[in-house]
Amino acid sequence: MIHIELENRSGLRIEEDEASALARRVLEAEGISEGDLGLAFVSPDEIRALKRDHLGSDEATDVLSFPIDGRDDLPAGLPRQLGDVVLCPAIVADAWRQPLVHGLLHLLGYDHGEEMERREANLLS
Repeated sequence: MIHIELENRSGLRIEEDEASALARRVLEAEGISEGDLGLAFVSPDEIRALKRDHLGSDEATDVLSFPIDGRDDLPAGLPRQLGDVVLCPAIVADAWRQPLVHGLLHLLGYDHGEEMERREANLLS
């Protein structure tokens, strides 16, 4: 089972059930049926600070991913910690689905490029 810990610190209304359902659908389509995922919706100031502190770029962005286990082989009995996806609804507004899929694919090891773009389009269709 995929366990999603969703936190909304953005101050905006979020379609939490829909976001969780999309995350589960993407992960399952990618062959991940068990694991823990953190999903946070944050303010522009918070995502800017995260990007500055972790990537050295002092600007706000739509989504950040912080992978942990991804698709790595794990010892038997060790729960899979997928990592965290952080979205900024003030930047993405109602167009949060594509950045969420994008962030999830980064957790699973995808890098920017044609393969990732094709996979995103497929998962969003």
